[in-house]
Amino acid sequence: MWRFGLRGKMAASYVLVTATAVFLVEAVIAAIYLIPWANATDLAAVLQEQAANDTTVLNLEVARISTTRPGLSPAEVLAAVAAGTRDSKVADDARRRAVPGEVQPRALPSEVRPRPVPGDDPPRAVPSVPPPRTDVPPRTLVGGAEPLHKQGLAMLAALVDMSGAVVESSAPAIYPVGGTLDVSPPGLRGGPGVGSTRTGPTTWHFSPVLIKSPDGSAGFDAIGYVYVQAPSDAAPTPTVGELLPLVAAGGLALALVVPVGLVFGLLSTRRLTSRVRRLAGVTTAVAAGDFRPRVPVAGSDEVSTLERSVNLMADRLGAAVEADRATARAEARQAERGRIARELHDSISQDLFSLSLLAAGMRRAAPGGLREQSEAMERTAARAMREMQALLLELRPVALEDAGLLPALRELCHAYEERLGVAVEAELDEVTLPPAAEHAVLRLVQEAVGNAVKHANPSRIEVRLRERDGAITVSVSDDGTGFDPADVATRHGMGLKLMRERVTELGGRLDLHSDESGTTVTARLT
Repeated sequence: MWRFGLRGKMAASYVLVTATAVFLVEAVIAAIYLIPWANATDLAAVLQEQAANDTTVLNLEVARISTTRPGLSPAEVLAAVAAGTRDSKVADDARRRAVPGEVQPRALPSEVRPRPVPGDDPPRAVPSVPPPRTDVPPRTLVGGAEPLHKQGLAMLAALVDMSGAVVESSAPAIYPVGGTLDVSPPGLRGGPGVGSTRTGPTTWHFSPVLIKSPDGSAGFDAIGYVYVQAPSDAAPTPTVGELLPLVAAGGLALALVVPVGLVFGLLSTRRLTSRVRRLAGVTTAVAAGDFRPRVPVAGSDEVSTLERSVNLMADRLGAAVEADRATARAEARQAERGRIARELHDSISQDLFSLSLLAAGMRRAAPGGLREQSEAMERTAARAMREMQALLLELRPVALEDAGLLPALRELCHAYEERLGVAVEAELDEVTLPPAAEHAVLRLVQEAVGNAVKHANPSRIEVRLRERDGAITVSVSDDGTGFDPADVATRHGMGLKLMRERVTELGGRLDLHSDESGTTVTARLT
């Protein structure tokens, strides 16, 4: 039942989270790997970046030449810049590395070391092109501003003047020096373009070469362009061989991580599932009516809070059920007392009343010798009826729960006074007692008044309930014949003993005083 329940679900969640983490890592790696391919598909952006890089270097060279040789015209400055790139070592190496049958770009100014010009400052060292790699097959254009020094890339560049005449070219077989481009320069700011040239469908970009304005203002004038072009279909395509290592690494990581996640999930949830099983066992027992089992509380987490709550719930349910049972037992006792009282009233009381009538008739009709016995019989019947009435009052249920302690005591005193003709005086103060103590006080007064009526033949009974110094005092006094307290067990049965037990259970004390002038029963509850 439990083997693949909560524990299996939590272990599966660990595996799912682990696998998701692996897939996310794979996605990030794939994105990092494939973003350059995605960027490379934007051929115009690649050409623009390449042209901008070359233009930056040429602009620095123009600024240097125009500063060291201020008398040159813009056309002469452009020619001097072109002369600095011609016959360079990088350009010669690039020509020697040309692949037969493929247009191979020459080095542009961004990658050359210009030759010295008379009157110029010593030339600046520019990084040379690294030697070619023979293990890489020729490929079409890839992303980044790198294609001019990679073997096998079909990109070419040229330096042209404002009219479009070629001043220097990386592919002189296609655009010779002195010739013109197939497209016209777009304007002073340059820009991209797409169209057909002598090499076929082509994408190109113009980037202006700038010189400081000769009038001394802060502006710049264009003296030429860097022109970069490539075939329009020069787009990268990742191959299966390039993507296979990435996919294989991800599959291997997933194959290793899933069993680890499964084992970790099973081990980490073992203690939690056992605690949940104990909780389920206790709740099942409580649902079946057994409130004794308790859950051992461990730790201070959410499950321990639940464990404490289940124990508290079991305690309260057990107390509530026990209270209901006690109430049911009390109601059963009250019902039984009422039934017995009705039976006594309907049978024995009627018989005693008939006996008293017969004794009275016999007393009036009997001759002198039998009159004394008839009177004794009449007195005995009257005494038996009186005791029976007192017993019925003791058995009579009093609605303590509905009326409260003081009204119940007043009703009890009034019943004895009305039915037995005994004056019962009640002096009752408002007190606060728990339900168990109220019930004990009521039964104590009922027992004490009943004993006085049955055994002491009093003419007056006093019932007092007071609260002094935090203690509740209950006293019942009568002016009857009294009795010897030392002989109480043999004369009065279990009445006084039961009263003493009730008071002792509540932590109180019962005192008894009796003499010829009467009896006083006092209970003190603290």
